[in-house]
Amino acid sequence: MDARRTVEAVWRMHSARLVASLTRLVRDVGLAEDLAQEAFVCALAQWPREGVPAQPAAWLAAVARRRAIDLIRRDRLRADRYAQLAADLRNAPTGTASDEDLLTLIFVACHPVLSRQSRAVLTLRMVGGLATEEVARAFLTPTATVAQRITRAKRTLAEAEVPFTLPDADELPARLAAVLEVVYLIFNEGYAATSGDRWIRRDLAEQAIRLGRVLAGLMPREPEVLGLVALMELQASRFAARAGRDGGPVLLADQDRSRWDRTLIAHGLEALGRARALGKPLGPYTVQAAIAACHARAPRYEDTDWDTILALYDALVQIAPSPVTDLNRAVAVLHVDGPAAALDAVEALRDDPRMARYHLLGAVRGDLLLRLGRHIEAAEEWEHAADLAPTRHERAMLMARAAAAGAGP
Repeated sequence: MDARRTVEAVWRMHSARLVASLTRLVRDVGLAEDLAQEAFVCALAQWPREGVPAQPAAWLAAVARRRAIDLIRRDRLRADRYAQLAADLRNAPTGTASDEDLLTLIFVACHPVLSRQSRAVLTLRMVGGLATEEVARAFLTPTATVAQRITRAKRTLAEAEVPFTLPDADELPARLAAVLEVVYLIFNEGYAATSGDRWIRRDLAEQAIRLGRVLAGLMPREPEVLGLVALMELQASRFAARAGRDGGPVLLADQDRSRWDRTLIAHGLEALGRARALGKPLGPYTVQAAIAACHARAPRYEDTDWDTILALYDALVQIAPSPVTDLNRAVAVLHVDGPAAALDAVEALRDDPRMARYHLLGAVRGDLLLRLGRHIEAAEEWEHAADLAPTRHERAMLMARAAAAGAGP
């Protein structure tokens, strides 16, 4: 591996901890990232000539701290404030950031003063170690737009004077929920893309899983963290079977389960077991992971334990009610009580404004109508769903099903 590739690899591995350590010291997440980037620029200039140091992360931390001290000394207008910070820098232990620093950085990047989108891009940038251009590619957004969003997010954190501290115990549940929401938002955009030509974005999903594993390593006794990791790993295990040769979606019932990733399934089941072993009430991510585990354990679609899945959805509706959960529950009702009962459950969702542009409502309703022999209605429902579908592959699949239904039994 040449020096440049080594620098890039070290950035991926250590940038989040370095930024976290510097943020604790300079009290400004934007300044901390600038200092970290300057250290990496130095590495790009020096390592090809002088060789890669034995401890790359410690080398970068030392360079960043020296830069911080130089900056502090030059800032005469804030001399009093930064004199103490400079002393803290000199007295700070060498090496990379502590686990607490990294965990704090995650909570700051996902602070409630930021919008969901801003939290997602800032988390990928600051914690995931992605360059701005990579974040832009991840969300299929112009680089300039993402750069502005990241800049605004940092400014918002600074103007709101968000402290670089972990949430208090009474705030932790709500703040942790916001962090997990961001990680799962990133994963879902990879699992089923909402824009672009690709139905699956494995690179984005893998970033989310990596963030989840980091979080689980830092908070090993939080069952919802483990539950989210389990959920993402179990769902990601199906990636190889979720798309056909043309890149289009393959429904769960039609997937070749021999192509499911058994290693990811084992890891997901192990994380789910650890979450349950903590003996705390199960949260929404852990319940969803338990549902995914039922699918993962079934050797064939016909062997799926739908009774258990329906019971788990009943629990999920109680602890995290949403129309999407109700729609997913209706699929379980189909396999337990039949299509008529499932259609009754779906009909109640048609008047919910949150579902007005959700194409999967029409996709499920079309399937239920077809099972009841109402072919023309099914075709019309799938055509409407195709109009709402976010990707061309989903549109093509729905139109193909509509055409088949319209042709009759």
